[in-house]
Amino acid sequence: MEGPHPSAGDLAGTRTRAERRRFTRSPRRLTLVAATVMALGLCVPLNTAAADPEPSMSELKAEVEKLHNQIESYTEQYNGLRVRLEQAKRAARVAQQNYTRAEKELQARRQKVADLAYSSYMNSGVDPAVPFVTSSDPRSYLDSAATLHTLRESRSEELAEVNRAKQTAERARASAEERARSVEKLVADIEAKKSKITKLVAKSESKLFDKAIAKAKSGKGGKVDIPIFGNSKAAIATRYALTQQGKPYVWGAEGPNSYDCSGLVMWAYEKVGISLPHYTGDQWTAGPHVSRSEMRAGDLVFFYNDLHHVGIYLGNGMMVHAPQTGDVVKVAPIAGRPFAGAVRIAD
Repeated sequence: MEGPHPSAGDLAGTRTRAERRRFTRSPRRLTLVAATVMALGLCVPLNTAAADPEPSMSELKAEVEKLHNQIESYTEQYNGLRVRLEQAKRAARVAQQNYTRAEKELQARRQKVADLAYSSYMNSGVDPAVPFVTSSDPRSYLDSAATLHTLRESRSEELAEVNRAKQTAERARASAEERARSVEKLVADIEAKKSKITKLVAKSESKLFDKAIAKAKSGKGGKVDIPIFGNSKAAIATRYALTQQGKPYVWGAEGPNSYDCSGLVMWAYEKVGISLPHYTGDQWTAGPHVSRSEMRAGDLVFFYNDLHHVGIYLGNGMMVHAPQTGDVVKVAPIAGRPFAGAVRIAD
């Protein structure tokens, strides 16, 4: 038997209660959805904004080589501009001398004209007709007057000519000084660019040597690729020494298959035509001594009071050397050994 049918009012009340329950649950759903979206939004940047990988040693080396090439280019531009600047300054000095000479000449000519005018006035300051009437020789007087008139005109023309020369000298001086200022500005611009590139080189080389030091300290072995720039004998000898990394230390050996410390130095410099004795004591006196702050690639670095160990400096506190029996030619920091001093064998 069927129960009583719900009235329209009962149905409305039921729907109202259901809707209320639905609306009360909706904010919770919205909160959950919003939280999920925020979490996803936070996760995405973490994955996409990962830091760029550190450049490798080969990439840093390429960067440093590029910067060194830029410095060399700017250096040659700077040298050329300095030549042009000296030429412009010399032209300005000559123009100034010409102007000064023209000014003095103009003043002298003006003085002569003034003297002539004064003399004429003193001799015939009265009415010009009086000397003519009273003269016992009118023809002679007329000749003198004509001569005086011609002389005045000549002096005036000379004065105008010298004045024109002065104006020409003034224009030349102004032009030369303007050229000098222009070249000075170019020199300053090149110096600023070179300074900026030099700072970038120092920064890149610092990163490169940091990696080299980390690799050298890791004890994993292997060659450390350190760029040595330039074509000086010291730079070339240093590059030769670096090619010998990995060859064994053998007491008394001087290459090409094995080395001791002074033997490696001797072999590397022999490659550039410089003969050194196979003895650290004599190598210590083979060139001028340089302070630690002035050391550069190719300088010999000595250790211990008796100078019984030597290496070839690379820069940034690093050297290449043949350390000891059981070891190989390698790149290593100069720190950690009692430093005795440095010697410059070649520029």
